[in-house]
Amino acid sequence: ITIGLVAKSQGNAVFQAAHAGALAAAKELGKKRGIEVVIDWQTPPEEDPQKQAQAIEQLARAGVAGIAVSCSDANTLTSAIDKAVELGSQVMCFDSDAPQSKRFCFFGTDDITCGETVMRELARSLNDQGTIAILAGNAAAPNLQARVEGVKRELAKHPQIHLLDDGIYYHPETPEQAAETMRRAQSTHPEIDGWALVGGWPLYTRVVLGWEPGRPKIVSVDALPAQLPYLTNGYVEVLLAQDCFGWGHRAVEVLLDKVLDGKDPPGAPRLVDPLTRVTANDVPLWTAKWEGWLAR
Repeated sequence: ITIGLVAKSQGNAVFQAAHAGALAAAKELGKKRGIEVVIDWQTPPEEDPQKQAQAIEQLARAGVAGIAVSCSDANTLTSAIDKAVELGSQVMCFDSDAPQSKRFCFFGTDDITCGETVMRELARSLNDQGTIAILAGNAAAPNLQARVEGVKRELAKHPQIHLLDDGIYYHPETPEQAAETMRRAQSTHPEIDGWALVGGWPLYTRVVLGWEPGRPKIVSVDALPAQLPYLTNGYVEVLLAQDCFGWGHRAVEVLLDKVLDGKDPPGAPRLVDPLTRVTANDVPLWTAKWEGWLAR
């Protein structure tokens, strides 16, 4: 049984983790069910919803049993998902949804809650006062739009914290471009006391942020191996871990149940994956978690 995996970009570490999870599930569940499960990784090198749409159509025309997709742009991908379903593939979304499409379920973070949690943690780090900015990634991604909305909702509960005028920064989702966006904004606006990162892009590799640890304060989504040293060295206050490995693992499990048994997962169509709060004290535990996950 072949399952197509269409993430947003190959270079994004969260999707590399999802790919690892899918491969692990294919091995484990294939053995359990007595079948061979093949993961067809059809993810564009960089974010491009048109290329995602093309990949979905090609996978469906090739007759794959199931497809899991993280949508860079729901509007662009809805018709491609619907076409794939018409051609006979079971389609689910993970991480970023296309709720108006014919996909049978979504698995991932509740994005409004995610944004609210980022802002709540940042407010705590700032002692409830100061000026903040939001690092927001791809402006067309529905999951990121919802997280930004969540940040703003929680911000309204903290009257002594203010969002910088035009302080929502969108950018291509690569570590280098995300970090450069932050550096440029911080240099232009040294009054920024804190950053709400609705994705962990600038922390996915070793980059020079251009300031001393702890000023500004940073709270970020995700807790990938590359991000953990930023907790240890004091650049980041809190990471909010999504189960990126689990996105791929759970997607394969859900798709196999649907394809082989005709079963929808409990809680469908929306399967919410809760966030986990990670601090500097948790780094050894999370390092060990990742070593175990990626060694499989």
